[in-house]
Amino acid sequence: MADRGPLVDPATVPDWLRPVVEATLDLDPDAYPHQVAPPPADARDAAVLILLGEHETRGPDVLLQLRADRGGAHSGQVAFPGGSREPEDDGPVATALREAVEETGLDPSGVRPLAVLPQLHIPVSGFHVTPVLAHWVAPSRVWAVDPEESAAVARVPLAELADPANRFTCRHPASGFLGPAFALPGMLVWGFTAALLTLLLQLGGWERPWDGSVIRDLDAAWRSVG
Repeated sequence: MADRGPLVDPATVPDWLRPVVEATLDLDPDAYPHQVAPPPADARDAAVLILLGEHETRGPDVLLQLRADRGGAHSGQVAFPGGSREPEDDGPVATALREAVEETGLDPSGVRPLAVLPQLHIPVSGFHVTPVLAHWVAPSRVWAVDPEESAAVARVPLAELADPANRFTCRHPASGFLGPAFALPGMLVWGFTAALLTLLLQLGGWERPWDGSVIRDLDAAWRSVG
């Protein structure tokens, strides 16, 4: 299996997905918004599943989960399904699918892996994360399988993420870090997940012009979606 890039012929995917798969042919890690320094030697391998489906009325969407608030580095945040690689996992695709099944209950037989994206290091958690792009060919029921891990699971329309009214720049109060963010009813998406969604919208041609000069502090952003 390829370390990165398409896993399928782009001509075999639906028209609405083809630009994203084609873009992974030569996608460079520098394409990630706010790419960080190379990972340390003790970084832990992990993978996330960027699962794209097409709803009959809302159009293309992506599967996201709200992590349970357990006080950890990413507690209470919106994220893609995913987690640490286990010894039995045969690469990042296996990790991403296994974790997605464990966290959301999805039926993996309806998922077609499309591409492996370049890895991205997350310093706050020490993970070296490989995003796996996939097509939800046959969507199945999903739910928050383990309340200790996930508070909620949702299919979020890409049109809502691309709506300029839902986009702004978020500032972390402690580090001063600035990054893209999305505000949806009851949901704030920022950090690593927002960076990947920003790239996804760009690659797929779904992005609409938005005002990146609008900056909100993280605490205020949380309150605005509560």
